[in-house]
Amino acid sequence: MLLHSSDAVAFHKIVELDFIQARKKMTQQTVIENSQTEGVRKMLAEAGYSQRAIQYYIEKPYMGSIPDAELKSEMTGTCGDTMGVYVKMNNGTIADVKYEVLGCAGAISAAMAAVDLIKGRSLEYARGLNDGDIFNVLEEIPVKKHHCIQLAVKTLHKAIDEYNGVKDSG
Repeated sequence: MLLHSSDAVAFHKIVELDFIQARKKMTQQTVIENSQTEGVRKMLAEAGYSQRAIQYYIEKPYMGSIPDAELKSEMTGTCGDTMGVYVKMNNGTIADVKYEVLGCAGAISAAMAAVDLIKGRSLEYARGLNDGDIFNVLEEIPVKKHHCIQLAVKTLHKAIDEYNGVKDSG
């Protein structure tokens, strides 16, 4: 079917108008999201989180699961936060790590920091990870959230111990 030139112009204007409206809507959504993000940043900073911890919480760069992970584990902390960890190996090296976290900003930021510390390293190195290592990456989180760091470490250690055949690591 051939369009007359006036039909083609009208069609082009409709497509262009739809594009402009879609772009305007996306811009408005971005403004709303940025406003919300800034509100979250402010609230967390006032609560005692460092900018680095806040960035981990907002971006959640390693949140999710790995379906074919060789190491998997889950733990629930005393506060009720729950974490699952998934580790994919490649020739003795940690190739990928993801955490699923149902919990607070402290739990999420601690899990994300743990990944940055162990990705590309050996399981032996990861098993040596401790609370202080994660705290040093986060720089600062509220004292009442330090147990979140412990949960991230214990969940990872549990996965490694189960993979290595250790029944109960404490």
